[in-house]
Amino acid sequence: MWQPISTAPFDRDLELAVVDEDEAHALVFACRQIPGGWINAESKKRIDVRPTHWREWVEKP
Repeated sequence: MWQPISTAPFDRDLELAVVDEDEAHALVFACRQIPGGWINAESKKRIDVRPTHWREWVEKP
């Protein structure tokens, strides 16, 4: 179940939902919130996203 982005925890792998051209979709990689933004959980590189919702990341088979 999606949660409001304002409640997103730090230091956990999350699936993020973003709005792109008036359409919501989930990112295909795990993200982590850090002070001041977001990083790709695997590469640890900062990403420029403005997510609207989050949920626990579940590994895709």
